[in-house]
Amino acid sequence: MAKAIKTIGVLTSGGDAPGMNAAIRAVVRTAIDKGLKVKGIRRGYQGLLDEEIIDMDRQSVSEILQKGGTVLYTARCMEFMTEEGQRKGAEICKKHGIDGLVVIGGDGSFAGAQKLSKLGINAIGVPGTIDLDIACTEYTIGFDTAINTAMEAIDKVRDTSTSHERCSIIEVMGRHAGYIALWCGMATGAEDILIPERYDGDEQALINNVIAGRKLGKKHHIIINAEGIGHSASMAKRIEAATGVETRATILGHMQRGGRPTCKDRMMAALMGSYAVTLLEEGKSKRVVAYKNGKICDYDIDEALAMQKDIDDYEFEVAKVLSR
Repeated sequence: MAKAIKTIGVLTSGGDAPGMNAAIRAVVRTAIDKGLKVKGIRRGYQGLLDEEIIDMDRQSVSEILQKGGTVLYTARCMEFMTEEGQRKGAEICKKHGIDGLVVIGGDGSFAGAQKLSKLGINAIGVPGTIDLDIACTEYTIGFDTAINTAMEAIDKVRDTSTSHERCSIIEVMGRHAGYIALWCGMATGAEDILIPERYDGDEQALINNVIAGRKLGKKHHIIINAEGIGHSASMAKRIEAATGVETRATILGHMQRGGRPTCKDRMMAALMGSYAVTLLEEGKSKRVVAYKNGKICDYDIDEALAMQKDIDDYEFEVAKVLSR
């Protein structure tokens, strides 16, 4: 029989995402409701190694639900990528009586949870990333807020792009995943959407589209460019030189990570955070919380990290049809 959990630790790691605070709140209050102690670990795995560990109670997470970012802060930690750093982290957890750990973050954060699980720390991953790039789950905390933030910004750029009869290249986040670009491109009626999963580097096709649009009388041309492709400024210069159409690049950047989380992100964070505590209470370890077929579920962390995710072909084809 699995050893009963008495104290749960919670940390946020990697890039911040709107809704992380809602997940922290759910972890803390669900654990307390079950009679468990909770310790917050500040600044992710770096804070774990530095023993930035605090006691948390219901009041600790009061009035954080509506806030963006993470009240526990986050950081990237090179030391924790080493075996020595991982062993040190496990020993610190044991030193502070943490026998269950909830890690809120993306694939890199889950890899850390995977290592701790193998060192005797019951660890559960909760998907918190605006990129929607975790293969085992259909939703990740922060995505809805990020795409709405980006969509509103793109709508505003379109207004000025039309006024000046420009071509605008708007770069959104997503290093290896084009979900933000695809969703925002479709939602704003962009003429071209460039995503790492599908872009073949054919810049001449973009140039031809801009020229064709002008012949049809279009007053603007919007290109949504995913961060994973990048080089928006230099791309803008080449397109302007080839078409004669004034072309500007706008990089939305980290504004997409901030802001008050949407209702969807708050709700999903609450459900996922609470579910993670339930898994620990049941003696589970080395699991990732996921959302699949309309339900909260969980996967073995090894299986989850081995999965591959790709853009839906139907969604991409519809995006091409609607942009013409």
